[in-house]
Amino acid sequence: MATNQQVKLLGFVGSPIVARAELALKLKGVEYEYIQESSLTNKSDLLLKSNPVYKRLPVLLHNDKPVCESLLIVEYVDETWTGHPILPSDPYHKALSRFWSSFIEDRVWPAVNKAAWNPNKQEREKGAEEAREALEILDKGLKVNDKFFNGDSVGLLDIAALVIFYWIPIIQEACEFNAYSGDQYQNLEKRGQVVLNDPVVKGVLPPRDVLLSFFRARFQSIIDSK
Repeated sequence: MATNQQVKLLGFVGSPIVARAELALKLKGVEYEYIQESSLTNKSDLLLKSNPVYKRLPVLLHNDKPVCESLLIVEYVDETWTGHPILPSDPYHKALSRFWSSFIEDRVWPAVNKAAWNPNKQEREKGAEEAREALEILDKGLKVNDKFFNGDSVGLLDIAALVIFYWIPIIQEACEFNAYSGDQYQNLEKRGQVVLNDPVVKGVLPPRDVLLSFFRARFQSIIDSK
C-alpha cells in the first residue's frame, strides 16, 4: 500500500456520484479528508482549480494531484491501493464491468436526470421512457449467478449501479415519475438487495428521508419556476 500519502475527496453530501468515490476508498481502507462543497452552483476555487475542464464533483486529490470523474476515481483507487479488489482480475470480466458501468453512466443516469429535473413536462416523460428502455437492456444483459456482479464482493459495476439501487427509487418518488420497478427488473432488484445489505455500502448511503426531502424541494422549485 502507498505510504506518506495525503488523500482528499471533494464532494457534496447526498450525491450518488460522490458516493462511488467514497465507497472505493472505504473498501480499500484508505484514510482521507472529506472536503464538502457548500453549493453545487457556487463552486469553490479548489474545485475549479482541480477540475478546470468539467468543473464538477467528485475530485480525488492524492498528494495534491487531482483525479476527476467518479468511475475513473474508482479505478485509480483500485490500482493505487492494495486490499479489496474492485475490478475483476479476468480481462474479459473486467471489460464487461467497464462496459456496463459506462452504460449506466451514459444511458441510464442522464435519462433519469431528464425525467427528474427538466422543466418541460414532455421532456420529463421522454426521459422516464428512455430510462425504462435503458434499464430493461441492463437487466437483460446482467443475468449472472454470482452474489455480486463482481463475484463474492463489491466491485466496479456494483459501485456504478448504486445510483439505480438506492438513488433512483428515491428520485422518482420525489419527482413523480416511474422508471425503476423491482417487479419489472427482477435481476437488478436481486443484485441491488445484495449490494445494499453490504455493511461498507451502508456506511456511505445518506439517510433516505433526508434525500427524499431534498429532491422534493428541488423538484418543486423547478415546477414553481415555470
